[in-house]
Amino acid sequence: MNNRIRMAVTLVLALLAGRSTAAQQPELAPEVKIERLSLRQALTLALQNSRELALARIQHTVAENLAGLNRSQFRPNLFGGSAAAATRGLPATPGGQAPSVFNLAYTQTLFDGPRRGQLRAAEERAELQRLEIEQTRDAVVIETASAYLELGKVRRALDLLRAERASASRIVQYTELRAREGLELPIEVTRAQLLLARIEQALVQLEGREELLEARLHQLTGISPERRIEVAAEELPLEATQPEAELVTAAMRNNLDLRQAEHERRARQLRLQGERQGSWPSFEFFSQYSLLARFNNFDDFFNRFERHNVNAGIRITIPIFSARTRAATRLAESELTEADLALQNRRAELELNVRQQARRVREQEAASEVARLELKLAQESLRLVQSRFEEGRASLRELEQARLEEHNRWREFLDTRFERQKAQLELLRLTGQLSRIF
Repeated sequence: MNNRIRMAVTLVLALLAGRSTAAQQPELAPEVKIERLSLRQALTLALQNSRELALARIQHTVAENLAGLNRSQFRPNLFGGSAAAATRGLPATPGGQAPSVFNLAYTQTLFDGPRRGQLRAAEERAELQRLEIEQTRDAVVIETASAYLELGKVRRALDLLRAERASASRIVQYTELRAREGLELPIEVTRAQLLLARIEQALVQLEGREELLEARLHQLTGISPERRIEVAAEELPLEATQPEAELVTAAMRNNLDLRQAEHERRARQLRLQGERQGSWPSFEFFSQYSLLARFNNFDDFFNRFERHNVNAGIRITIPIFSARTRAATRLAESELTEADLALQNRRAELELNVRQQARRVREQEAASEVARLELKLAQESLRLVQSRFEEGRASLRELEQARLEEHNRWREFLDTRFERQKAQLELLRLTGQLSRIF
């Protein structure tokens, strides 16, 4: 009987202990879905989801339709209708035509200098708008690539800072212990605490930057905010750096801003040519068919009545004096002069920007090499201190200080590499070579 009671008590206690343990276990956080992206995948998604790129395409369509509207003035136009009217006296309509039961008119402008100039200018501006699509694409590529690369850099720096925080905490504990034993001055404790506080501050700043960059990548790529974006540490697929003279030549040939300025100048030049032709005769082909009715008393006013009437010919308009042509020509000349000066300034500015950016790339490459060697030196120093610590010839603080130094050199290397990548992207944009890489 006693054995049974003991078994029952043991079973109850085991159940109660199980429930207590289950109650103490924290609830598992919902699993976060991860979206792993390569740089090229991120760029593909950004180009597919970009509203700015969609807007640029629509604006190009608008520009093409505007050119089509100007082109329609030189296309055939056919109109049908009726001008039936009750008449008393001379049969005529308010437009000066004879009243007709049915009429059919065909018109087509064969030559009109100002209108032709407007058409050709509109076609040039449609091409300019097509270049705006490429420019918008490059802007999306640069923004997405920069956000992707910086997010990778920030996350790597956060890992290093968290390791630094652990090292700094151990230094604080070690310094406080030695201070209590009278082996360190209080100022050393404050100095160690200040170092830890600065690391905490940098962590807060980088964590905020990480959230901002990931949110921006969510917007650019269209990935659900509920998914965490994982990026890879990638290098840009770049070729060897070209000589400065070749970069300037490539920029003068391919830069989208410069090409847009050239198309704008060409549009204004064509507009000026058209306005100058405003003093030339204009030609318009016309034909008209009219079905007349006898009840309009045509027999009383004309010697011969024809029910079916056809007229065809070419209307020639010769401007003898046109104030509009002279004013429009002067306006077009001033606009062309403005475009010429703007184009010259754009070329000079572009050449200077390319040379400056090429130098900046070289400077960043040199800085990156220096940071790489400093990192290598810090890693070798850490190995030496680690060996001395294992042999008992170095203190814990010296070891942690060496680790902090290595982590600082790592972060500097990441910063210089990212700045070099940004400089290379900007140089590719200036020289019009970005689309060859992405």
